[in-house]
Amino acid sequence: MRLERRTYVSTKLVIVAPILAILASLSLSGILIILAGVNPVIAYFEIVKGAFGSKLAITETLTRASPLILTGLAAAVAFRARLWNIGGEGQFYIGALVAAAVGNNLLLGLPVVISMTLIMLSAMIAGAVLLAGPALLRLRFGIDEVVTTLLLNFIIILFVGLMIEGPLKDPFAFGWPQSVPVDRSLRFADLVPSSRLHNGFLISIFAAFSIWIVVTRTVFGLKARATGFTPQAAAFSGISLSKTIMGVALISGSLAGLAGAIEVMGVTGYVTTTLSPGFGYAGIVVAMLAALHPGGVIASAIFIASIFVGADAMSRATGVPSFIADVIMSLSLLTMLIAIFFTNYRIRR
Repeated sequence: MRLERRTYVSTKLVIVAPILAILASLSLSGILIILAGVNPVIAYFEIVKGAFGSKLAITETLTRASPLILTGLAAAVAFRARLWNIGGEGQFYIGALVAAAVGNNLLLGLPVVISMTLIMLSAMIAGAVLLAGPALLRLRFGIDEVVTTLLLNFIIILFVGLMIEGPLKDPFAFGWPQSVPVDRSLRFADLVPSSRLHNGFLISIFAAFSIWIVVTRTVFGLKARATGFTPQAAAFSGISLSKTIMGVALISGSLAGLAGAIEVMGVTGYVTTTLSPGFGYAGIVVAMLAALHPGGVIASAIFIASIFVGADAMSRATGVPSFIADVIMSLSLLTMLIAIFFTNYRIRR
């Protein structure tokens, strides 16, 4: 038995692989649900019902999906060029912190549309700068960006804690550790009345479409794909690997920073150290389930969001701990990695 690289990967196989990976992860998670004394079919029905069974459930799922789309795009763009950005969580937090600082009182004299645009741009710049550092370290000294971006996550969260207990602490929060709020006039309007779904969801969809255009219809997108596929051949053909990697880093970091701004401007209004339930890390799963395709990121983000939103309802109905959502997400990543492997390789006798 030996592994042989496929000379041609059909579109059908690329589409089927994520579906099989999700089914495999649900099957494996079903074993744990059985051990908890619950029928997996009933548990999964409750998850679907909790995520899509009412208008409120649907809006909550889409609200949770909004930052996941952006962090998933951040991971997908970077991974396509073999820039292993594991720092989406830190970039999310620095974007959120900058959005709160800029949106508190610095822009109140400007028109609302301009002010909101500047808030998001500031958050994007902060996220881009944060990832530019590890990218430069890789290009200049060959330092592994997996390590640097991962460690930066913890440093940034500590920095956020320092700021919301110091210069950016909300004086009207009765001692609660949270940042100064974004002015209410600069927050997103609700897409659906009496829900938390906001205009940030539309921005995330627009971002996915824009990234798809960049990846598939621009010279830079072609260079990024070539750099990720065969760096040596890309360099031989005249592509500047350093400029391409740096451009990818700036785009990836800015998307994760924008996710933080959208969460603050659309949901919470302020920053705490518990703002993210793991949006940056979950974005990696979203990107892998989408096979790094910007369009697929939307579907996979909604899937992951539905698991987390529905798991709470399932837990109340069946008694199965809601932590099963983390298990499903983790298994989805593992099974998708296996699916990607067998998409590129076949077993030969």
